[in-house]
Amino acid sequence: MIIPNDLRDALAAGRVIPYAGPGVLALDAACPLPATPEELVSRLAGQVAVPHKIRGNLTATAQFVENFKHRKTLNTLMKDAFAAKAAPNGLHGWLATSGFPLVVHAWYDDLLRLALEERCGHWGLVQAVSQAEHYGDWVHYFQSDGTPMPPNDAAPRGTLLYEPLGALYPACNFLVSDSDFVEVLTEIDIQTPIPTPVQALRQGRGFLFLGCRFTTQLERVFARQIMKRSPGPHWAVLPGPLTRNEARFLTEQSITPLTRDLATFAGALAGDASAPHAHAGS
Repeated sequence: MIIPNDLRDALAAGRVIPYAGPGVLALDAACPLPATPEELVSRLAGQVAVPHKIRGNLTATAQFVENFKHRKTLNTLMKDAFAAKAAPNGLHGWLATSGFPLVVHAWYDDLLRLALEERCGHWGLVQAVSQAEHYGDWVHYFQSDGTPMPPNDAAPRGTLLYEPLGALYPACNFLVSDSDFVEVLTEIDIQTPIPTPVQALRQGRGFLFLGCRFTTQLERVFARQIMKRSPGPHWAVLPGPLTRNEARFLTEQSITPLTRDLATFAGALAGDASAPHAHAGS
């Protein structure tokens, strides 16, 4: 069974929060955007001479660029890495049309935003911002057209798109360097960087991780803190063997691994008449 019965029931009841990672981009083999941290750091290191020992480390490479070339250069390189034209794939479309009250998008592209723009009615955006550029602010709120929105207006109606790493649109806000994450990790355990609407919407729901891996401590910390106090159940589509750290993390967080190919799983979701309706008003 591609979609377990408990997940199908939770989707039908509106008790699921999708958490989409960079691997969602890889569903389209022709997508020109980096679909892994390794692809992204390769692009950054291809534009700036970076010491060999950190060339495979995204956050360290970004920090090097920020330190020796300026933050504006880092933002420009990130913008260029995700500026190529690409269309949302089928999974983006399913996420946009299924009426989820909250969708987490943990990567820097804007394809999920484009899918929402094309196919969704009312939706809003809350996006992490770097303390290096917006000291004292953890997130910014935007209406669907990119217009800034006061936090008090970010009521949980329609779909709220939460981008905890920032993203290309609308203002090229990126959390990517070591110093960006040090600032967040200092406060994340007490939930300060997690937006209040996100904390409210996760209550009574579980998470479905799509296109995510949990091989690094940073990936695990963000997932753990964003899903904190969510009762579950939780699921993660993870094709291929798990690392020891991933297996331990899934056990600790009571996340059920679904050993499925993401493309096959996404196709099953799109074709399952009982699965897509997430009941945004639930």
